Amino acid sequence: MDLLVEMVDVWAAPIQDKPGGLAGVLAPLREAGADLQFIIARRTPETRDTGVVFVTPLRGDREIRAAAAAGFNVTHKLHSIRVMGHDRPGIAVRLAQKLADAGINLHGFSASVIGTQFVAYIGLDSLEDATRAAAVLEPLT
Repeated sequence: MDLLVEMVDVWAAPIQDKPGGLAGVLAPLREAGADLQFIIARRTPETRDTGVVFVTPLRGDREIRAAAAAGFNVTHKLHSIRVMGHDRPGIAVRLAQKLADAGINLHGFSASVIGTQFVAYIGLDSLEDATRAAAVLEPLT
């Protein structure tokens, strides 16, 4: 199986936990021309009435300026890789097991299938772990 494995910057911003909170922080990115491939938003249980949104990618100065103005920052505590390829039954467990066998602990794992292709975003605790994870998964066949 051919996989595309690459490091990605993930950007995060706080959102208000109310109707329109997410749309309010995403709108400036749209206006700057961002073509986001991944968005995940959730409430933050430790802080009342707030949430957090994670997005990737942001490209170019215009998108980055708009993101900064909307409260986005590159996540320095979460290092991520994107893995894409042909969907097969058990692909998620195969990726997770390969990383476990290499002694790499996951900070987060999100995956989806569209048609015959899958995409997974794997969050890791350090740049070193992300680099190792990419190296472990690239030769996966």
